[in-house]
Amino acid sequence: MAAYFTPELFRFLARLKRNNSRDWFQAHKEEYENHVRQPALRFIADFAAPLYEISPYLVADPRPSRGSMFRIYRDTRFSSDKRPYKTHLAMRFSHRGKDVHSPGFYLHLEPASCFAASGLWHPEPPTLLKVRSAIVSRPEEWRAVHKLLNWDDATKLSRPPRGFPCDHEFVEDLKLRDLGTAVDLSEKQVCSPRFMAIFSDACRKMSPVAAFLSSAVGLKF
Repeated sequence: MAAYFTPELFRFLARLKRNNSRDWFQAHKEEYENHVRQPALRFIADFAAPLYEISPYLVADPRPSRGSMFRIYRDTRFSSDKRPYKTHLAMRFSHRGKDVHSPGFYLHLEPASCFAASGLWHPEPPTLLKVRSAIVSRPEEWRAVHKLLNWDDATKLSRPPRGFPCDHEFVEDLKLRDLGTAVDLSEKQVCSPRFMAIFSDACRKMSPVAAFLSSAVGLKF
């Protein structure tokens, strides 16, 4: 079975990082299509079946736009950084009709930084309140999920959130503003013919996190 991605993916992204301009990108648009965009869309389409086995409520959407693959174009409207392109390839597999901030799975491919992830990144306060309330009311379930949390760069409050006990078993988790887990991947794994199985196994490993967070915010998993 042929690999979805090749080392050319990472070479293109590294070159894009050094030449992040519209002129350069347009001159190398065919490389982007051949080594980044088209392989990603094929991967997303083929991941639909393994994803259904993990959760029938999450979606792998291979549409070229507004699907599972993130746009390569950066939103620079409110940023002082005006570089026009992202220098990584990203995909999300979330609940149908929900945005990127809903619980699900995420795939990030970047030179020297590849990983699979699941969780909630910068959720809105009402969503975070629901999760914290679920942690307090369902500590036995959360105990198993807690063991999987490993977002070292997750933001955290300095004190327990208002209305929650300071002496709770999971008080440090209640302080978190981002909750999730990640599985590191190597470029060799990404370029392997077995990458579909590798990523699927990573999602299965992370699925207790996605399942708990989904139920906490009223979504099926």
